[in-house]
Amino acid sequence: MLSRLRTGKSRKKEGLVLVEGVRAVTQVLDAGAEVRFVVRSDRIESTNAGLDLVERIVQADLNTIRVTDQELAVVADTEHPQGVLLVCEEQQVRLSDVLQIAGCYLVLDGVQDPGNVGTLIRAAAAFSIDGVITLEGTADIWAPKTVRASAGTIFQLPIVHAVGEEAIQGITRVGMPILVADPAAENMIAKPDHRGFALVVGNEGVGPRQAILDAAEHLVKVPISEQINSLNVGVAGAILMYELTKKDD
Repeated sequence: MLSRLRTGKSRKKEGLVLVEGVRAVTQVLDAGAEVRFVVRSDRIESTNAGLDLVERIVQADLNTIRVTDQELAVVADTEHPQGVLLVCEEQQVRLSDVLQIAGCYLVLDGVQDPGNVGTLIRAAAAFSIDGVITLEGTADIWAPKTVRASAGTIFQLPIVHAVGEEAIQGITRVGMPILVADPAAENMIAKPDHRGFALVVGNEGVGPRQAILDAAEHLVKVPISEQINSLNVGVAGAILMYELTKKDD
């Protein structure tokens, strides 16, 4: 079963998520995810953080399967597993649940790299973003690599996948301005007002879809040295979220 969760089609059919590593598993438990079972080996006891996690797993009476380090390495998605895997249920959220009121949202339009998607979700959680919307062409948010890149924070905020047109209509209906990250923008940012915002970051190669550009109220960018063409989408998105959500002194 664990090997099936490493592939896209099987994972989506099962509706389950594979989480690896002491820190990520701890974050997922903190978020109150629905846990099916835990797989652990003796390696988890090699660090204080791992020992603390073992105690927590025992106290929570989670269904646990004990295996050897070698057996865990066979089913793990990482090259050097830390002695613990967690299988939990995928978060089920509807777009209407996420877009109930004006707030601060991150929209991922065709961000294909799981590492970048996970980094952006982790930053969204760090900067108290109210929700994340992923559009067609974006990497599977519940794939092991994405979850690992998010350091387990993926369960700390509502995340939903939606069709582009549906997302644009939902954001517009709530009355939030759409801000699109674009290196060609004239200014970094117009400070958000009471309406909140939906920050869209797109594919590094082709950018966001035309329908989103047409619906955008502002194009925003991170000013960088003229010697550098662009920033990694994960880095740029994190900086923009920080600037949009920081409090004035």
